[in-house]
Amino acid sequence: MKQKKRIKGGVKTPHYKNTAKFETRVMPVPEKVEIPMLHHIGAPCMPTVKKGDEVMLGTIIGDSDKFVSAPIHSSVSGTVSEIKKRMFPNGAAIDSIVIKSDGKLTIDPSVKPPIVNTKEEFLKAVRNSGLVGLGGAGFPAHVKLNPPKDKKIEYLLINAAECEPYITADYRETIENSWNVISGINVVMEFLEIENVIIGIEDNKPTSIKILNDIADSDKKITAVSLKSIYPQGAEKMLIYALTGRVVPAGGLPMDVGVIVMNVTSVSFIAKYLKTGMPLVRKRLTVDGAVIKEPSNVDICIGTYIKDLIDFCGGFTEEPYKILMGGPMMGLAQYTTDMPILKQNNAILAFNKKQSMVPEQTACIRCGNCVRACPMALMPQQLDIFSESQDVEQLKKYNVESCIECGACSYVCPAKRHLVQAIKKGKILVKTKGQK
Repeated sequence: MKQKKRIKGGVKTPHYKNTAKFETRVMPVPEKVEIPMLHHIGAPCMPTVKKGDEVMLGTIIGDSDKFVSAPIHSSVSGTVSEIKKRMFPNGAAIDSIVIKSDGKLTIDPSVKPPIVNTKEEFLKAVRNSGLVGLGGAGFPAHVKLNPPKDKKIEYLLINAAECEPYITADYRETIENSWNVISGINVVMEFLEIENVIIGIEDNKPTSIKILNDIADSDKKITAVSLKSIYPQGAEKMLIYALTGRVVPAGGLPMDVGVIVMNVTSVSFIAKYLKTGMPLVRKRLTVDGAVIKEPSNVDICIGTYIKDLIDFCGGFTEEPYKILMGGPMMGLAQYTTDMPILKQNNAILAFNKKQSMVPEQTACIRCGNCVRACPMALMPQQLDIFSESQDVEQLKKYNVESCIECGACSYVCPAKRHLVQAIKKGKILVKTKGQK
């Protein structure tokens, strides 16, 4: 089955799916992990342990009473050796718990399969699992799965597009844990009373499409749909339009058009959690890039340091010039390999100097490439001008806050304008000066 609508704009990027056929490797337990108190959109957690405390695998080490938040669990058994402030790439300073592992992975006695017979018990279980969106956004899953009663949800869309270059972690989930994917979908359908499910997968992943369709063949309510391989096909609003033809209004959410979108690994995790009771303490991510000796998909303890993960993948073949947490289009550059892996991280990419050099920008030549590439039908070149001049009213008029920061505009710009950076600054201007 083909997608219903073609998304507006978008760009053709090289796939570089070098690790697509590599089975997931399990990394041994590191000597220590560091687990920050913020792995999600929303309120950070407060530590529930202190220095010197003994913890086990699955022990809650951080929680919050805020609605948009999710508990955080220890990914190893051992001793809390330090609680410190960790500076994130976005400039935020967050409490971070360092745990010295005893190497035993002793499971906390509280880790048991939850009893789930009602929607309320299901949502409580999802929250207790610590699940956040594993596609990169990190939105607490129990919040997403609990829309207001006046929002009738007609579609559950499963995002398996994984449209950024290099990343293959979700693809491996569909290959290695396909039954969990379908099982998790059925559970969400049952408790949220959703009639229709569409799994969106780019057409460069035919094996995934066949496997999932074969498993779901007896259930006519679940269909895996082939999407055009174009970036950013996997962005939430793009996926909704491609699969249903519905348009999320500016400032709106998927539930406003009767849709819930879940990442394929997230829904697979729900199935595993309901069977085992083990919260979100491990994850798979892709390690790749020109200077990685052994590109791999690796299953690791959350909180593992980037440096330890890279050592497990054979180390660097040469000095890296840039290390990204995430994909090359939307990932965040890291200032050190002494950074821990978070729940929502799906890739660590390391590049040499030639691949990483940011070209010097020149004057806009008014070619319109950025406008044609923008999936949100914005005018990036105008937003660039208004951001530079700090014109808040014009930034609002040209809908700066609708930008999804996909980077398609910067990718196609012949003048190498730093459009995404300018738009991000523009958003900050609107939030600060615009509220005065």
